[in-house]
Amino acid sequence: MRFTLRQLEVFLAVAQHNHLTRAAESLAMSQSAASSALRDIEQQFDVQLFDRHGKRLQLNEQGRLLLPKAESLLVQARELEQQLSRHSTIGNIKVGATLSIGNYLVVPLMASFMTDHPGTRVTLDVANTRTIVEELLDFQLDIGLIEGEINHPHLHIEPWMEDELAVFCHPHHPLAERQRQLQRQGQSLKPSDVIGQPWIVRESGSGTRQAFERAFHGWLPEMNIQLELQHTEAIKRAVEAELGLGCLSSITLRDAFERGRLVALHLPQLNMQRRLYLAMHRQKFKTAGIEAWLDLCRGYAKNVVTNQS
Repeated sequence: MRFTLRQLEVFLAVAQHNHLTRAAESLAMSQSAASSALRDIEQQFDVQLFDRHGKRLQLNEQGRLLLPKAESLLVQARELEQQLSRHSTIGNIKVGATLSIGNYLVVPLMASFMTDHPGTRVTLDVANTRTIVEELLDFQLDIGLIEGEINHPHLHIEPWMEDELAVFCHPHHPLAERQRQLQRQGQSLKPSDVIGQPWIVRESGSGTRQAFERAFHGWLPEMNIQLELQHTEAIKRAVEAELGLGCLSSITLRDAFERGRLVALHLPQLNMQRRLYLAMHRQKFKTAGIEAWLDLCRGYAKNVVTNQS
């Protein structure tokens, strides 16, 4: 073999820090040794992996192509080393979750995971679907739990759980009373009843906004979007302040509905169903920790389905 794992470690460290000195420090080695390792691998294969700008090294296209394979190879080597050393530690994992999932579903999963595997640590990054996908593609995350429908050639997307959006309003909103009147007559609200109302919705790039626009497809040009907010709690507070109607995952609204702070508006003519997904980079090596996390998520989804049956 014409390269060493140490050379790959140096390559990955430089790609992360864009600076040879900082890369060497992160690997607890001298700058000259790191420089030599990087120079050797480039010379051995007659390839340049970085563009040099003074002391700054910027990964070029050739380096970007090598990056995921080098990372995958090192992860497998470390796992093999653990097995050879007879270490049974699952290891730490980095999870990304979209806001509804991260704020309402993932924390119990993290607690269960760390209880089942003492000494492990789960790092959680909560953001919208677009951001989580970008971080998966950049190998900043091991796995993502997302709400949006994504089709990317570099990502493996696995259906995880069923979810449903809910349109809601303040208990004193005229539509809440109209819904009660219609229900006494055996009828329900129609999309035309809500289209012209002021709306407070999630920002573009979020899975919730994607599902909202799909549900109201055809009426979007007529809708009065007053506010776009990044956080579910902010949207709920805005609706409680009687600024308009909201539309969020039913997961995020259970407590508010039970306490009577908000009222669900039922629109049976609209398809408010959607799926939640597990997402990984196709070239990401599945460590024992990642496999354990996937098994936990799949088991949780099965339990939810069983309890709803």
